Amino acid sequence: MPCPVQHGSGGTFVLDPYVTDLPAEREALHAAGPLTRVEFPEGVTAWGVTHHETARALLTDSRLVKDVAHWDDYQNGRISQSWPLLSTIPPTPTNLLGTDGAEHRRLRLLTAKAFSARTVERLRPRIHELTTELLDAMEPAADRPLDLKSEFAFRLPMSVIGELYGVDPSEFPYLRDMYVKFFSSVTGPEEFMRVYGELEQYYDDMIAAKRAAPGEDLTTELLQAGEDGDALTDLEVRGTLQVTVAAGHETTVNLLCNAVRALLAHPDQFALVKEGKVGWDTVVEEALRYDPPTSNMIFRFATEDIDVGDRVIAKGEALMVSYGAISRDRAEHGEDPHPAEFDLTRTRGRHMSFGYGPHVCPGAALARMEGQIALPMLFERYPDLRLAVPDQELANHPSIIVNSLKELPVLLRP
Repeated sequence: MPCPVQHGSGGTFVLDPYVTDLPAEREALHAAGPLTRVEFPEGVTAWGVTHHETARALLTDSRLVKDVAHWDDYQNGRISQSWPLLSTIPPTPTNLLGTDGAEHRRLRLLTAKAFSARTVERLRPRIHELTTELLDAMEPAADRPLDLKSEFAFRLPMSVIGELYGVDPSEFPYLRDMYVKFFSSVTGPEEFMRVYGELEQYYDDMIAAKRAAPGEDLTTELLQAGEDGDALTDLEVRGTLQVTVAAGHETTVNLLCNAVRALLAHPDQFALVKEGKVGWDTVVEEALRYDPPTSNMIFRFATEDIDVGDRVIAKGEALMVSYGAISRDRAEHGEDPHPAEFDLTRTRGRHMSFGYGPHVCPGAALARMEGQIALPMLFERYPDLRLAVPDQELANHPSIIVNSLKELPVLLRP
């Protein structure tokens, strides 16, 4: 197993696919920035941006695009088709992750309804209902250890996004298991290709079923969108479903788990919430900054040479955005309290854990609402909730991309 913080030849920062010490890796990446060479599994390299202001500039630079056709290493065959991080890079620009400019705006407009302010606000009562149902369902296990991630943090956002897109609840466990493997940095080549193919087939079958029997859901609306001449192709619908179902639950799962963990690990800060001195909206924002749901997002590709200080992102090279390292930026968040501390009284800086620029996460408002509703309801029902194991025993899934705990064992009523 590799060391959590190590450097390869020429000062390249070797990312740890096993995520054995994420806080140390964030600090080391930030210290190496604002732009540093990073190495992924199988020796794949890219630039990593790790400081706030530099990231803001690069995320709005039109010379950096999402189309993999501009990545020399991919086009020259230096990236294997079984590379475990290839799932985050659309091979063809058919969804929000892989398009730019007018095409990105077209797809974003056609898929915006799920995350519009009106839709999100209309979901508020239903999120309350679903949260109550999940809290009720956990009551029989209130006196023994329970995995809060699988029983609560996963089920709530998956139920919300599933209802929006017409996913059968019986399929939630299947999707959970598939996405754990999908985002893993250490999934073997054969298993990776199997998971990738199965998810494509799953969404193809879902599209076929909705065409045969349209429902009152957003998948049906995607299929019917633009029937005046700007319709989405089935490939674009599949790509949209892959992105929205994955991002629509994964970010919120990690937000809920990371917020609970941070509050329990910092009782002095939690006391401010209990005393009404700090609101739950502040808890959500500080949790997003302190322990971002996404560690790193890859990739963007340079269409021409881009000068960044004394360094150059050469045409054809890739860029990784390190949200974990950016969250440690002293220039943005100050030295006191230190950015590595969870502090609900922080007054400086704004995080960019949902991205920045044209590709900012469209589901940010929904994720925030789910956190602002679910967290206070959880602790109101179970005010003495605590971890069932020491915090240092909690482990992350082996993923360079998502910041996801394997499980969050708690005692609801110790």
